[in-house]
Amino acid sequence: MITLKQLHYALAAEKTLHFKRASEICHVSQSALSTALMELEKQLGLQIFERDNKKVLITPVGEEVLQRAREIMQQVDDLQHLAERQKAPLSFPLTLGAIPTIAPYLLPMVFPMLNQAYPQAQIAVVEEQSHTLVSMVKNGEIDTAIIALPFDCEGLLSMEFWQEDFYWVTLKQTSLLGKKEISSKDINENELMLLNEGHCLKEHALTACKFSGQKANHGFGASSLTTLMQMVLGGLGSTLIPDMARKQLIGNSEKLSTIHINEPGPHRRIAFIVRPNYTRMSSIEALSALCKASLRENQTQQ
Repeated sequence: MITLKQLHYALAAEKTLHFKRASEICHVSQSALSTALMELEKQLGLQIFERDNKKVLITPVGEEVLQRAREIMQQVDDLQHLAERQKAPLSFPLTLGAIPTIAPYLLPMVFPMLNQAYPQAQIAVVEEQSHTLVSMVKNGEIDTAIIALPFDCEGLLSMEFWQEDFYWVTLKQTSLLGKKEISSKDINENELMLLNEGHCLKEHALTACKFSGQKANHGFGASSLTTLMQMVLGGLGSTLIPDMARKQLIGNSEKLSTIHINEPGPHRRIAFIVRPNYTRMSSIEALSALCKASLRENQTQQ
């Protein structure tokens, strides 16, 4: 009879492609894990893994078996947490994902409120790009994630809780002093620096300004907004940042000017994404309310 333990071991082996590392994750000996996987293959009558001394490969039929195993383990996890619907929000550990253009700016605002409102909450944070977080939520590796829309989240529920615009950041110039808004036509795209490919903020910024992106970055690349700010301070060009990041990135800088981009908005929408059958929706709703409250407070302070 196939057991949940065997499926758990198989998914660990799929993740690591290494039996020793998989056994460490599962807290069992390598021989125990290997024996359980061979027994699983024997019971199914097919080979899931190809083995040699250096690596583990997954067979084509093994890919299908592991996908089914993932679905089964998600259903078991949902069943185990079914009773949590009747319990207080955030009473159980939760793993939250967030993209790099949200995590360092939103979460420090939210967690003080969270600790006060839900002192029992246990939240682990994973910071990754949007496509990785979407995959992790779908596979049940994390409970939920905060991403910026629009983004392809097919198969998941999105719970939008905030909207914001972009601000242009440049070294202070006499011709811009006193201006509160500019259009994208006022920005020299040749001097605009944005994040590297893979960061959805880049696409959202280009879309908001109706730029093609062919002229942006002019040879520079960055993986964080903090790096872009240092490049602007060095006189290498200008950049665009979301409203929620202004306070941390700009503060009371005497060297930088931030001006609202007066283009149709919102320029990006912020949302939680969850699986449709997720059983702890009250926890997501509680987090969403805290995020909204913290962003409103931040907005009034700017």
